[in-house]
Amino acid sequence: MRFRLPLRPLAALMLSAGITRTAHTQTVPVAGLTGTLVVTNKTPATATIIDVGTGQTLATLPTGNGPHEIVLTRDGRTAVVSDYGTGPAPGSTLTIIDVPAKRVVRTISLGEYRRPHGLAFLPGDSLVAVTSEANRALLIVRLASGEIARAIPTDQAGSHMVGLSADGSRAWTGNIGSNTVSEIDLVNGRALRTIAVPAQPEAINVTPDGRQVWVGSNATGRVSVVDPSTATVSLAAEGFGWPYRVLFTPDTRAVLMPDLRKEELRIVDRATRAELARLPLAGKAPQGITITPDGRYAFLSFSAARAVAIIDVAAHRIVGEVAAGETPDGVVYTARVVRRDEEP
Repeated sequence: MRFRLPLRPLAALMLSAGITRTAHTQTVPVAGLTGTLVVTNKTPATATIIDVGTGQTLATLPTGNGPHEIVLTRDGRTAVVSDYGTGPAPGSTLTIIDVPAKRVVRTISLGEYRRPHGLAFLPGDSLVAVTSEANRALLIVRLASGEIARAIPTDQAGSHMVGLSADGSRAWTGNIGSNTVSEIDLVNGRALRTIAVPAQPEAINVTPDGRQVWVGSNATGRVSVVDPSTATVSLAAEGFGWPYRVLFTPDTRAVLMPDLRKEELRIVDRATRAELARLPLAGKAPQGITITPDGRYAFLSFSAARAVAIIDVAAHRIVGEVAAGETPDGVVYTARVVRRDEEP
């Protein structure tokens, strides 16, 4: 049986996002900012490719049911979507998108492994790590062949999101149902240990050097920091409604954390854990977040507004917005400019 998030708040958010609070977005591009976004849209089971410079939708592509997370190769050419499934029907596929060609090139079947969710590329971009929530496992999938190279058991309930060290030697999963995080040795393909954290850990990210694992707790509204060298857990921030995701700026000096339930974005100093800014986002239902390589702009999906906001990170304000599909969630950015008439 798969782990389920608390029903009432999730249902209320999705109902309002899909029906009562959805609004049409007026595209407001940012002068001088170019590149391409790829966004997953959960309800219609699609992915939208967007020209950031103009805000123009270049393509809307089919995915498997319930597309949640998405990752992109460093060259900006290939996106991988986890098809989590909807309601009682679990997904068991990954959708592979050729971004410049603006088309789905194939669907990878994960066979018995169900509810794929968190995604991360290993160095070299030929292997992708994906959680299988229903099977309590982390899979390593070969992108070219679709073969599952390894299935590493976490033996923990609700292994939902995953974060990797930059060298690809370690992965960490947030296990929502077991109230733990798992440390996984990717070199030898085995889980090393679990560490207890505040209840219902979902959001998770790892500093590139692997020295800090930041974890958001849905039940307590806390964001904690795990020190892998000592297995100790300390408080980074509290008072969240639903700390949906954790994103480091490229220099790791700041941490961006969208709060889905309280509808705001918090930015904190990673070293001191002091709050730098809090952006109110009432009526937006903020979810997925990514950032430009230079750290100047962040992109935050608004599930209730069919949009992606463009945020000036240093100025702590929204400076633009582009339209996406219905209930957008995962979002990735590449500086590569994809044009409507571009061929494979």
